Amino acid sequence: MPEAASQVTAHDRLTSVLLRCRRQARERGSPAEDRGTAPTQGAVLAGLRHGGVYWGQAVDKWTDAWMANRDASSRSRRSATPARGAVQSRDEGDDWLVRVADGASEDAGGVSPELLGNYLPMLADAATFGRFPGRAQIEAVRLLGRRAAEQGVSAGRGVDLYLSAARRVWDGLPAVVRERDNAAVRAAAGAVLRVVDDAVATFAEGYAEAGREMVRREATMRRALVEDLLSGDAHLSELVERAEPFGLDLTRAHQVALAQPGRRLSSVEAATTALERFVLDRFGDRDVLVATKEGLVVVLALAERTDAPLTADRLGATGDLGKIVHGELSRLRRGAPWRVAVGRPYPGAYGISRSYEEAREGLTMATRMQLDRPIVETRDLLTYRVLSRDQPALVDLVYFVLDPLEQARGGAGPLVETLTTYFDCGCVATTAAARLHLSVRAVTYRLDRVRSLTGFDPLDPAHRFTLHAAVLGAKLLGWPERPLPPASGS
Repeated sequence: MPEAASQVTAHDRLTSVLLRCRRQARERGSPAEDRGTAPTQGAVLAGLRHGGVYWGQAVDKWTDAWMANRDASSRSRRSATPARGAVQSRDEGDDWLVRVADGASEDAGGVSPELLGNYLPMLADAATFGRFPGRAQIEAVRLLGRRAAEQGVSAGRGVDLYLSAARRVWDGLPAVVRERDNAAVRAAAGAVLRVVDDAVATFAEGYAEAGREMVRREATMRRALVEDLLSGDAHLSELVERAEPFGLDLTRAHQVALAQPGRRLSSVEAATTALERFVLDRFGDRDVLVATKEGLVVVLALAERTDAPLTADRLGATGDLGKIVHGELSRLRRGAPWRVAVGRPYPGAYGISRSYEEAREGLTMATRMQLDRPIVETRDLLTYRVLSRDQPALVDLVYFVLDPLEQARGGAGPLVETLTTYFDCGCVATTAAARLHLSVRAVTYRLDRVRSLTGFDPLDPAHRFTLHAAVLGAKLLGWPERPLPPASGS
């Protein structure tokens, strides 16, 4: 008897819930008034909590009960308030959904339950009515995935939130599981799993789409920031604001390293990606930036972490940044041999531009002077910088000292090459002959021809500096391959 009374009570509660939903639909002027209206999610779940049966059978029984009492419910809608049991069932169902959402959020590590949206009603509809979500509901889940990516929620935790919610919804229907036959349970489980499959897949797709957009947007912002930092012509306050999301403190001293591949590459993105992983692992993710510009790899690092001197007027070593960058790039198969030029550290936003200009000048000088150093520092280029700052005087030096070599058989090229190698070898004729693949006698003959044509003897220390400076100037000007500009005294 108690069990029968409990079943009657449960049926009465469910009937009152259906009547309540029907009255609400009529009051809203629903076009489905003559077809019957499905109960609200909270009401259905409340009914199931109080002894529901398989959804197909339940709908038939509840619909019959509503048709039998339609006229009576219409009259009671005008004269009486809703049944207390119906309101209680609806509130209990809604509270249960809230508990499911909170529990799933806790299982997922505190992810906001707002990311579930209407996912829980979709699951309950599938379990109780076999109803599958429409396209609009699935697209809403996609938007939730995009929101999760924008909020910084990891994809794993987002999926965990949805799977945990599905498990809790199913566990929250013990009466359904107990009273259904095997076929009914399998049908309900299949409907729930299909909703879970569609929702999780759509959530992941939305998350991935937002992630790709964020990556593209960040790459665009990074390129624009690097361009403005290196050019030094952007407004200071804007630079500080834009650099903050990338972890750059522009009040501190930074230095720039430029890496140039020895062979032309269609793209340096692969080298940049590999170098960025290594540099971030070595120096951390703050005050470090790796990018590309005009086919070069650009590395911006905090001077304190590269052991570089923090005083900008020092011309000592520029720290370990050049060695670190060159060592990592040399491990790559493509682009070798790499040449790295490092600028001195300078404080402030405009100091970055100054360090970049020094590094770029270093690469240009090293290429023009045909230096064989893989790592070029500022102190290695002081002599060349002094010579190149006064080009008219440099043209005069080369013209009056080396231009007479054009009278030699074969032109000035072989003699200038011999002088360059001779000075590079420490003025040792034997070493120079081995490097030029000539006999020692041939080298000494050429040196004597230089003396007779120019009047400057390479073997005389008093004349050696003038000849060496003229040879370096010829390299800077690209002579004798290119003609000299008109000399001021000619």
